[in-house]
Amino acid sequence: MKNYHLAILRQPYLRLLLSGSKKIESRLTKTKRPFIDRINPDDIVFLKQSSGPVLAAASVKKAEFYHDLNPHRIRQLKQRYNHLICADRDYWRQKSGSRFAALIWLNNIKPIPPVKINKKDWRAWVVLTEQNNFGLLKYHREISRASTLPNQ
Repeated sequence: MKNYHLAILRQPYLRLLLSGSKKIESRLTKTKRPFIDRINPDDIVFLKQSSGPVLAAASVKKAEFYHDLNPHRIRQLKQRYNHLICADRDYWRQKSGSRFAALIWLNNIKPIPPVKINKKDWRAWVVLTEQNNFGLLKYHREISRASTLPNQ
């Protein structure tokens, strides 16, 4: 079953995703979040600018999850994937105490008309449901067109 997600991104990460320079969206956390282990290939991710509108949709090509991380394993992830994550030194320093990680390979990133949503909480990743989707599921046609594009 295809899941829908909302990812909130700060700049420059959103811009890097939209340009195709950034191929992996990373989420490292100290506690296990509801999205860990719930992101699957072909899921759709709406990309929202922090304090701004939803600007794009993408499909998930692949997702990897890591549990019981420590600083050494985080350094290994950085060495192996940072050329696709495009994070700076401060990001990795801030995430050095994380215990969980999700690495999400995104493709078929397609801009959609900017959509303002009424999201007031601090969650940076939301698994959308029929009842809780901020009105985004009505954009399914744009997403379907995006998923038929060749992989980037």
